[in-house]
Amino acid sequence: MKRIGILSDTHGFLDPRIMDYFSAVDEIWHAGDIGSLEVLDQLRLFKPTRAVYGNIDDHLIRQETQLNERFTIENVEVLMTHIAGRPGNYSKPAFEELTKNGSPALFVCGHSHITLVQMDKRFNMLWINPGACGIKGFHSVRTLIRLSITGDRFHDLEVIELGKRA
Repeated sequence: MKRIGILSDTHGFLDPRIMDYFSAVDEIWHAGDIGSLEVLDQLRLFKPTRAVYGNIDDHLIRQETQLNERFTIENVEVLMTHIAGRPGNYSKPAFEELTKNGSPALFVCGHSHITLVQMDKRFNMLWINPGACGIKGFHSVRTLIRLSITGDRFHDLEVIELGKRA
């Protein structure tokens, strides 16, 4: 079993409570718009961290991360990117990645600042956007997600609210 903490759109701000919420996770996944190398460094010092860059991330973050991360954890193939659209209305690059390289069991993205967990029946995958946990943007509530993966099964998925953006 692996416990995962998923966040996105920190935009340079890392709420210290994230460390409390992610204290028992095995890995942290950041779905882009990290905002500063310091945020990425803090996460990496705290727990093993996988991250992709987002549209606001500078060349320093882009040197440390990729546009897409495709990996396997337990028996689950994961694809993580920042800009993806949503199930049924994918961005062109995300759709091309899914059709060219096959669909994973779990697709993680950010960018929209809207928390959404949904099964995509077309690609037979669980689609997760953890929303935004930073203080910049149009979202009203800051969110992140925790879940566990055992073998090929997802369980104990939680949406965590950190409070109002402002």
